[in-house]
Amino acid sequence: MTAASGNKVGGNKVARNKVDWRALWASGDLARFCFISLGILLHATNETMVATVMPAMVGELAGVQLVGWSLAIYELGAIVAGAAAGRLVSYVALRSNMMVAALLYAAGALICATAPSMPLFLAGRLVEGLGGGALVSLAFVSVERLFARNIWPQLFGIMSAIWGVAAFSGPMLGAVMTAFLSWRWAFGVFTFGGAAMALASFIVLDTPEATKPQAGNGTAPPFPYAALACLAISVVLIAAAGVDIALLRSSLLLLVGLIGLALFFRIDALRPRSRLFPSPLFSWRSPLGSGMTMVAAFSVATCTFTIYGPLLLTTLHGIPILTTGYIIAAESIAWSILSILIANAPLERERLIIVIGALMIASGLAGFAYTIPSGSIPLILVCALLQGGGFGVCWPFLTRVIVASAREGEQTIASAAVPTMQRIGYAVGAALAGIVANASGFSEGLNREAAAGVAGWLFLAFVPLGILGCIAALRIAVPAMRPQEATS
Repeated sequence: MTAASGNKVGGNKVARNKVDWRALWASGDLARFCFISLGILLHATNETMVATVMPAMVGELAGVQLVGWSLAIYELGAIVAGAAAGRLVSYVALRSNMMVAALLYAAGALICATAPSMPLFLAGRLVEGLGGGALVSLAFVSVERLFARNIWPQLFGIMSAIWGVAAFSGPMLGAVMTAFLSWRWAFGVFTFGGAAMALASFIVLDTPEATKPQAGNGTAPPFPYAALACLAISVVLIAAAGVDIALLRSSLLLLVGLIGLALFFRIDALRPRSRLFPSPLFSWRSPLGSGMTMVAAFSVATCTFTIYGPLLLTTLHGIPILTTGYIIAAESIAWSILSILIANAPLERERLIIVIGALMIASGLAGFAYTIPSGSIPLILVCALLQGGGFGVCWPFLTRVIVASAREGEQTIASAAVPTMQRIGYAVGAALAGIVANASGFSEGLNREAAAGVAGWLFLAFVPLGILGCIAALRIAVPAMRPQEATS
């Protein structure tokens, strides 16, 4: 729905912020909304699918030492493209942006589906990430550009629900395709999906708002080239530290990579017009700083199960890929269901709820250190439910606290900063997990003995970050520990 038609459709319902879905369907705008939401579904489903195809893929392509790169490189592409797409629409038509993003996504999926080696597969993952990240960013831009402001909350709510659907469907799609066809067909599905979306973009996005760029008058914020380049180099250096483990070389690459991450946040803070994060970002004197610390710590720490869980369970215990798909899907379902159940909790209890959620996440993470080596499916499922459910319990309230405590004029930056920090955390966590996994056995190749060593250390190594996340949650919850909150 265009802004012009928004006041027409629904009449007096505009004032009540209700959506006239029948009129929206008759105008063709509901179909247009479903189409742009498909970009989110493609990206998010692909993001979660790769875990369940990993055992079969590594068995064919080898390169178990590079498993961590599969998520790290995908998230890096998504971060860069997401930041770029939101700015490009000021100068290039939305429809053109959408078509290019969908074609990039399809090309990346095709490279993954046909890759003869792990390095080429990772190249495909980077291209996929660029296309998928752009599709997600453009989906949110499309809502603001094509639909009336009064129905944005409902549309954004539906788009949030799509992430929950994708978190469930991704692992299941990967498991089913691998079990009955081939892991390559899992990526083939996304090749066709991206190509179809590129073609449909030309037909569906036919409104003036979509076919003409915004006036290129220089009002768009500048692109954060320096900060994102620093981030990309840092993550690649950290990931490279885990390949061909050697004490001096790996330690030096890791140190330089971590210094680069600190420099990334510093550069971002010094560029107010292109900032990705609010300030003070990690200061524990305000709920915002504690909250962003919690987001970073848990995002880095919890991606290990998604990346390595199915691979370890299949190699160590012979658990079918379909079963591992169910377990990862259960984690996602717990996140979605508890988010819904806890949504109406009283705001005066939100900080206690944040602590409870943090303790659940940390308990699940620590539990994996025992249950993965033991191979007990019920206990592994409990840990997955704790970890996913913990996010569902605390994340909505944590986001609200972060946005509410942001400085005047930085609320919009703060709301976008939470998912951005999550993606950066996943990329960094995947790179760090690769170091731990290769140092504890996978550098020698994929076999049962190596998997046993990795399972014993991989999750324990991230428990300190889980503890840090809990301390940050307590910092948010206890007013006495935040004497300067009122002035921050």
